[in-house]
Amino acid sequence: MASSLDFVQFVVDQFDADCDLTFRKMFGEYGVYSRGTLVALVCDDRLFIKPTDAGRAFIGDPVEAPAYPGAKPSFLIEDRIEDGPWLSELVRITRAALPPPKPKKGRKGRK
Repeated sequence: MASSLDFVQFVVDQFDADCDLTFRKMFGEYGVYSRGTLVALVCDDRLFIKPTDAGRAFIGDPVEAPAYPGAKPSFLIEDRIEDGPWLSELVRITRAALPPPKPKKGRKGRK
């Protein structure tokens, strides 16, 4: 089951403005970016945060599950999906622990 745009917008609306969240449809689901860094996925109307040691320390005992079949486990956020300040801090911590996005290379035209 693909995620609904309404659910994705609901999730993004929970975060503080300084998280600067955007989302993009990816393979029928959604990638969530904070300042250009992929920090989360929304799959089957569930929020998955990219796992980091810093995020694990913040959460304490995270529930981990793959966002889709064959994926590595991510932090599944269910009970605190409406806790905007907590989610915002988790995304700030996650973004800080992840490498910055690689610069995009220009496309070369075909000859």
